[in-house]
Amino acid sequence: MYPEEVLTRTKKGKIEARVLKDRGEFITYEYIDPKTNKKENKIKLILKGKEVKEFFIIPLKDGRSLLLPAEPKGKRKIWDPIKNKTIEV
Repeated sequence: MYPEEVLTRTKKGKIEARVLKDRGEFITYEYIDPKTNKKENKIKLILKGKEVKEFFIIPLKDGRSLLLPAEPKGKRKIWDPIKNKTIEV
């Protein structure tokens, strides 16, 4: 049913097909203390596809990251240091 090139084998030997669920764009931004300019230990990931999904990415001490679902907040403004201006995402 699926082309050979989309099939993959799990560590347990089970065959699975990689099937597209959604496509879109993404935005990540970090939190910084405005007084000290020190980065907080979290990143926000916003996935924009058929629907908007938001997650916090929390770095762990062992080098991995924890992905926590977050309630979508709608439009918000963030600082873009490349364009040196506020943008709405």
